[in-house]
Order: sequence, then C-alpha cells, then structure tokens
Amino acid sequence: MLDSIERITFTATLILYFLGTVSYLIYGSTGKEKTARPGRLVTTAGVCFHLVSIITRGIHAGRLPLTNQFEFATSFACGIAIVFLIFTRIYHFDILGTFIVPVIFLVIGYAAMQSRDIHALMPALQSGWLGFHVSTAIIAYGAFGVAFGVAGAYLVKDRKDGASDASRTTASGAASRIPDKEVLDNIIYRAVALGFLFLTLCMITGAVWANRAWGSYWSWDPKETWSLITWFVYAIFLHLRLNKGMNGRKAAIFALIGFICVIFTYVGVNTLMSGLHSYK
Repeated sequence: MLDSIERITFTATLILYFLGTVSYLIYGSTGKEKTARPGRLVTTAGVCFHLVSIITRGIHAGRLPLTNQFEFATSFACGIAIVFLIFTRIYHFDILGTFIVPVIFLVIGYAAMQSRDIHALMPALQSGWLGFHVSTAIIAYGAFGVAFGVAGAYLVKDRKDGASDASRTTASGAASRIPDKEVLDNIIYRAVALGFLFLTLCMITGAVWANRAWGSYWSWDPKETWSLITWFVYAIFLHLRLNKGMNGRKAAIFALIGFICVIFTYVGVNTLMSGLHSYK
C-alpha cells in the first residue's frame, strides 16, 4: 500500500514539475503574465506531492529516505524546489521559475532513472547523524541551485542591457521580465551565503559522523575531497564579495561554476569514482 502511494505521488511529482517547466518556459519566451500563474501553481502542487512521496517512502522503509542515489536525488530536487518557492515569495518575481524549475525537473528526472529498491542500511549509515548530515547537504544544494538559476537570469539580463538601443526596444520575453541586476546580484549573494552555511554544517557533521563510524574525521574519500573543493569555491566567492566588492557578472559566473562543482560532487563522483560514499 505505502509502496503504491509512494510511486503514484512520485509520478505525479514528475509530471507536475514537467508541466511547471513547460509553463515557465512559455512565460519566459512570451512574457505573458497569464502563463506564469499555472507554472507557479503546478510547481507548488509538485512540491506537495513530492513531500508526500518522500515521507511515505521513509515510513515504508522504516528509516530516513536519504541513503541511496534515488533517495538523495529526489530529496535534492525537493530542496531546490522548496528554496525556490521561498525566494519567489520573498522577492515576488515569477521569471525566476524559467531558470530554476527546469533544473528541478532535470534533477528529479535523474532520480527517476535510478533504482528505487529499498535496502537495509549498511552499518556505517546506522547513525543518528544521518539526518543532520544529509539534510544540511540538501538545503545547501537547494540554495546553490537557486543561486545558479538566478545567475543565469543575471547573465540574460546583462546581455540584454548590453544590446543596442533598438534591440532593447524590441526585447520581449524573459529578458523584459527579469528584475534589475542589482536585485539579482543580491539574491545570488544571499542564496550562496545560505548554501555555504549549510554546506559548512554538512561537512562538520559528516566529519563527526565519520570519526564515529570509521575512526577518522577525514579520509580524503572522493566525495569528501570534492565537497571540500566545492566549499572552497563558495568560500572564495564570499571572500571576494565581502572583501573585494566582487559583484555583477563575475559573481554570476562564479555561482555557475560553484553549482557545476555541486553537480559533479553528487553525480560525477557517484558515477565515476568509488569510495566510502559510493552508496547505490
């Protein structure tokens, strides 16, 4: 029964995020406000079904559903979606969905391609630190996903502002709906700062957990190494922002590079490398 509910709600989530992606892309290309509301509604509905799917799987498995490729990927997508809805509510501009909802759909699409079998926890994962460690990673990755989407919006806006006056006059669609670059720059900074805080907590809890499970705080496991690389990328971003005044286009490009590191840390490492974090 629970397995059927989880599968139905997951499928509904996948469909709703797809419809949200289509709606937001139409809004981005036409600029018609009436196409934004359906995107917002179906994406919000998708998050609701998504949460039900994750909770149901957790009840069915008898544990936190955060231990394999499928479970983390679907939680990763949910984290991006929740942070996206929060930022949209705070800043009140729908065009953000044109750049972020497709990312959510791609991540949950990746999850759909993974094995959904439920297995017993391996001994190293049987710890109360599991929830703290993985939850902080999900929030961090969700915030970085939002920063990535807003950075994309910034670069589109920057290109539009750099166009000729004639091109600007006839501009329509996404570029004409994107807020001022100063607003976008501020959102990128806040999203990165939020993600960096939770990524730091993720690494701290992971180190404590690793010491209890394997007797060492740090093992230079591929995922640990790439998490550290990602942490340094965003640490450099914040250092340059706060001490050197880096903003605008450079900050947007930095946010894009950072999220590429995030994706490789999760997908690339799990696919191409083996280590202590190679849970299928």
